[in-house]
Amino acid sequence: MVIQLKSERVSPKWVGGYRRNRHLLIDVMLREAGWQLNGDNDTEYQVQGMPNKTGIGYVDYVLWGDNGLPLAVVEAKNTLHDSRKGQQQTKLYADCLENRFGRRPVIFYTNGYDTWLWDDTQYPPRKVSGFYTKDELEWTISKRNNKNLSDIKINKEIAGRYYQVEALKRVAATFDDKHRKALLVMATGTGKTRTAIALVEMMMKHGWARRILFLADRNALVIQAKNNFVKLLPTLSCADITKEKENIDLHRMIFSTYPTIVNKIDSEKINDLLVYSPGHFDLIIIDEAHRSIYQKYQAIFQYFDALLLGLTATPKSDVDKNTYELFDLENHNPTFAYELDKAVTDKFLVPPKKVAASTKFLREGIKYKDLSEEEKAEYEDKFWNEATDTMPEEIDSSELYQFVFNDHTVDLVLTQLMKDGLKVEGGDKIGKTIIFAKNHRHALHIQDRFYKLYPNLGGDFIQVIDNYQTYAQSLIDDFSIVKKNPQIAISVDMLDTGIDIPEILNLVFFKAVRSSVKFLQMIGRGTRLCPGIFGIPQDEDDKSKDKQYFLIFDYCGNFEFFDVNPDGIEIKMPKSVSQLIMEARIRIAIRLEDKEFKDETHQLLRKELLDAAHQTILRLNRNSFIVKAVLREVNIFSNREKWDSLSLEDTHILFDKLTPLAEPDDWDEDARRFDLLMLNFMFSFVESNPDVYRYTANLKFISKNLLKKINLPLVKQKENTLTHFAYPPPFYS
Repeated sequence: MVIQLKSERVSPKWVGGYRRNRHLLIDVMLREAGWQLNGDNDTEYQVQGMPNKTGIGYVDYVLWGDNGLPLAVVEAKNTLHDSRKGQQQTKLYADCLENRFGRRPVIFYTNGYDTWLWDDTQYPPRKVSGFYTKDELEWTISKRNNKNLSDIKINKEIAGRYYQVEALKRVAATFDDKHRKALLVMATGTGKTRTAIALVEMMMKHGWARRILFLADRNALVIQAKNNFVKLLPTLSCADITKEKENIDLHRMIFSTYPTIVNKIDSEKINDLLVYSPGHFDLIIIDEAHRSIYQKYQAIFQYFDALLLGLTATPKSDVDKNTYELFDLENHNPTFAYELDKAVTDKFLVPPKKVAASTKFLREGIKYKDLSEEEKAEYEDKFWNEATDTMPEEIDSSELYQFVFNDHTVDLVLTQLMKDGLKVEGGDKIGKTIIFAKNHRHALHIQDRFYKLYPNLGGDFIQVIDNYQTYAQSLIDDFSIVKKNPQIAISVDMLDTGIDIPEILNLVFFKAVRSSVKFLQMIGRGTRLCPGIFGIPQDEDDKSKDKQYFLIFDYCGNFEFFDVNPDGIEIKMPKSVSQLIMEARIRIAIRLEDKEFKDETHQLLRKELLDAAHQTILRLNRNSFIVKAVLREVNIFSNREKWDSLSLEDTHILFDKLTPLAEPDDWDEDARRFDLLMLNFMFSFVESNPDVYRYTANLKFISKNLLKKINLPLVKQKENTLTHFAYPPPFYS
């Protein structure tokens, strides 16, 4: 076949909106992946062998390797058409190129918004976020002749327990069968990370992967995971990108938190090209894959086109529907499961024992009338509301942990722990202990009371470990060392999950937990085996000195709660203030369409609300990978006229896809929260909702407090308005 120069051929497809679509959307996406499209044969490439009268076809784009062989073929469709309309057409182009050059290219078809990749020698078509780079396409094609993962020997020095081997076999079979996602449910302490490390070795050594991403939700877990990989695979080049840059020519195993990789996808560039293109990683390992990760960071998994391995200690019956959907699995049917009860039976984990632990206040709440005179004085000091000049008559037990005020209660908890907790060093020293506190203030209060009760133990015997600590990781490192203080760690979320310290003997629940998933993860801190913790065994058969169980002191009725509510309470990810503001504007504007609000004043307000919502869309960063995922919708609602007649479907699109992207229109958080208060007030007013009285009370409270600062010039300017809201006429009240 004679290859014609671009200037010598004219394709009937280069017309109107189709051509604009290519220039504005598809060309841009290709250039982001490093394809300059300046070669004579890059676009409108003529092929022979098509099933038409002439046998000739024109390929929209051919992406070439340095050796002159085609790496990929791209078919461009108009944005009005489904990308998949081009699937068969692109396959025929690939056939023609394969017949001509002896190598089958990877297939892409796109309308600029939805892009599909089809390596039809390996996988079914799948939706991707963008195009592969030249290097990634070369690598993709080179993997076509890989041997099956199931045929690769498992390194039992890394993962040799029978269930770990079985887990690896299940994952290997899943990937061999061309599924791209796998989920392992394995109880805390059974070696999830070891199993993942063994899989990484299998895939790295045999051409299944060259770059792998390990994701965790906290820096401490990233550090712990990296340390484990370095220890068991010392020749593997690793980078923690929360602290250092990835060297793409050197590093093969990348560790990151979710926020870090989100930020780097858009910002990390080399020679103006994105480092983290959609095909950058071959495998992503998700540590503790659960609902909150799915809700908040699903954009990561939609962006990267990689195999997924999820790890979770959550029992398979408690893994939520969204997580199973993320891994393309049926409910309660993970790729492999090895749970706590089985691990305890197999003696790979130790069980908990619950200590009878309760205090009257924590169990029943506090009633003012039942207190002693001294306690009443303390109660009044803590709970008197200066603004309303009132005090609650009682504090319900479920609300008690908003207030840390009773020294006696904390002293009872600490005294029982030091008396009844499991001890080491011949019974002279409390074993490693985690106290789960509600918040930082609560944790500091516990620490202060311990210092007063046990001053002889020194200042580092008990330490608060939370995000307020500048060097929190160093405290975790110290806590994990057997002979080093702290012996007691007061945790505010940081030690709830993922920390691997076999020496932990006591857990103290000094806060209410209402997520069954989190509760089980917290219990998992104590389940690991610890041989010889209570002394030197007499011989190798002597297990009497080993850790046989651990203790749980539950002061907040968590076990009782989950007996009644075994699934816990679903915890939804909170919406940002910016999202709530945008949604409130839209709701009010829709309500103002009703005929009772057709007067000029209300319609002017409606226009202002819709203008503000429209501006929120215009402010979105279209270069962000998160925004690109919904670019079609962003473009639709960038048209101001679209907002004047919103359909029910439009509102669903806005609330499902676009309002979560809203960014602040005022960087003063207090100002944003006041805007939200006023919008909620307006909505409740037009809806004749009783909440209007609550919002009115809030507005009066704020106005009265501002009037106390009347000496400030800005407040003085608004004195009349503030007075009107603080002391409204009877009609408005």
